[in-house]
Amino acid sequence: MNRDGPRRRAWLAGLAAAALAWTPGLAIADLPDLVATVRPSVLPVGTFDALANPRFAFRGSGFVIEDGTVLVTNAHVLPPDDAVPPPRLAVLVTRADGSREARRASLFELDRVHDLALLRLEGPALPALALAPPGAVREGMDVAFVGYPIGGVLGYSPVTHRGIVSSITAIALPSLNASQLDPRAIRRLRAGPFEVYQLDATAYPGNSGGPLLDVHTGRVIGIINMVLVRSTRESALTHPTGITYAIPARYIRELLSEK
Repeated sequence: MNRDGPRRRAWLAGLAAAALAWTPGLAIADLPDLVATVRPSVLPVGTFDALANPRFAFRGSGFVIEDGTVLVTNAHVLPPDDAVPPPRLAVLVTRADGSREARRASLFELDRVHDLALLRLEGPALPALALAPPGAVREGMDVAFVGYPIGGVLGYSPVTHRGIVSSITAIALPSLNASQLDPRAIRRLRAGPFEVYQLDATAYPGNSGGPLLDVHTGRVIGIINMVLVRSTRESALTHPTGITYAIPARYIRELLSEK
C-alpha cells in the first residue's frame, strides 16, 4: 500500500485551490453589485431630432461624474464641428419604470489632445461615479468597463466587459488641424507624449467614452478610447487588433480643474 497516496492527493488539492485563488479576477465576488451600481451612471450619447426617425442618433458612451449633472465622453463621440444645422446633443436616461427619455446636453469643456469632452446635462442630477486618486493604477490589476458596444441594435442596455491593465505606455500626440489649435491645445501638445492604459479586454465601436473601473473600489481609473489611441499606435496595421486602450482619469481631473 502506498501510504503517501492520501497525503499526496491532499497536497495536490491544496495546490489547485491556491492556484484558483490567485487566478486574476476569480476572487471578485462583488462584481455583480458593482455593475448594478454603475449602470445608471453610464449613458448613451448622441443627437436628438424630434422630426427624424429614429429621433435619437447614437454616437457613443459617456458617464456621469461630479454633482450628477456633468458627463464625460470622448471628443470624437461628438458630431462634427461643421455640421449644419448644429445638431442637438442629448443622452438617453432610463426612468424608474424602465422607459427612456432624451435629456438635452451642452458642451462646456473640450480637450482634443486627450480626446475628452465634458457635457452639462439638463434636468435633475443623476447618480455619479467617483474618479480614482492619482497612483491608483498598476499593471496587472483587474478592471471592468461599461458601455454600449452595439448602440441600440438590441435596445439601449449597458454591457460590461472584464480584463486587466496589461500595460501602461506612452503614445505620441495626435496631429490637429489649424482650427483645433487653441492656446490650451498648443500648451498640451508642448507637454509631449502622454500615458495610456493598454487593456487585455476587447471593446467594440460604441464603447468609446465608457468608464474604465477598478473592480475592487468601483472608482473610475480611465475612459475607453477606440479612435485616438488606436489610430496613433496601430495606423500601420492593415487589420486592427483586439487591443483596447483607455485614457487615464487624471486627464479628466485636469479638464475639470479648468471648467
